Amino acid sequence: MMLKNLAILLSLGAINAFTIQNPKSNLISQRTSVANPTATALFDQADPVNQFAVNALTVADAVSSLAGETIVIKYGGNAMTSPELSKGFCEDIAALQKLGIRVVVVHGGGPQIASMLEKVAVESRFEGGMRVSSKEVVDVAEMVLCGSVNKQISSGICSAGGMAIGLSGRDANLLQCEKLLNKDGIDLGNVGDVKSVNTDLLEDLLDLGITPVVSPIGTGIGDEKDVAYNCNADVAAGRIAGELMASRVLFLTDIAGVLDKEMKLLKELSIQDVNDLIADETITGGMIPKVSYATDAIQLGVKGAFITDGRVPHAVLNEILAGGADGKGSGQGGTIITM
Repeated sequence: MMLKNLAILLSLGAINAFTIQNPKSNLISQRTSVANPTATALFDQADPVNQFAVNALTVADAVSSLAGETIVIKYGGNAMTSPELSKGFCEDIAALQKLGIRVVVVHGGGPQIASMLEKVAVESRFEGGMRVSSKEVVDVAEMVLCGSVNKQISSGICSAGGMAIGLSGRDANLLQCEKLLNKDGIDLGNVGDVKSVNTDLLEDLLDLGITPVVSPIGTGIGDEKDVAYNCNADVAAGRIAGELMASRVLFLTDIAGVLDKEMKLLKELSIQDVNDLIADETITGGMIPKVSYATDAIQLGVKGAFITDGRVPHAVLNEILAGGADGKGSGQGGTIITM
């Protein structure tokens, strides 16, 4: 069945919906508008290397190395707010499912929360990059994230031919949290620090071929079990990936990846590289928490963490499949961090 689905993915020209660079070749395939993409890709006599075959082998290597493995994707930013990118994301998840790869999606929704807070006249502010979350703010965040946003994503994946179920972090104690203590002593309200994940629930769904789509509203522990906590989606994704011992975790962002001081993309970094780049102030500002979430996931046991440019169409397929068996991504769509 996996081989059949791979053949379908390739024959439909899905492989050319994104750019693949084979590390053994300098050739790059680009999507082209043709009346019959299948025939052109398979029988283009002007292509001496048969780029379709090169790409097929690259994808086959990636699928072989990831079959039955788990990938966690933090979904947010432009990839979530652009209708075209959102449709492509859902198609990517459905395609990965068909190839036998287990996928968990954890989503954000900051702009949607902000819009609803304004509509209902609930004030909020940020401290240290975190939204101060009063009970009223969390009520709105839960309504938006666990309601319309979560269901739009799960429905979109199903419409693309996949299977997905939307979950709140409060369902079956999926995300168990304690109140996050700000290092500067600022009371952030009901902002949660994820302490444990109900991996049994996620594994059961993944075993059924279903992608869990998780909204980052967690539940308290013990005497606070009825308290709802607003969690950072990046942190929740990293924690879920770590406890599932995922093969990959992808953080979709609105940036190209980690850049050096000449603003060139750094394609691959180790945890030590990240620490050194923070120390010499190459990595500064808002990039520091992004790489911190990635390194935390690696230290929890995830094999590779991608900071991926979600503005690129089909960014997920590109980074998961275009690197072949080595699993290091396309080399163009972001930065991979490893141990």
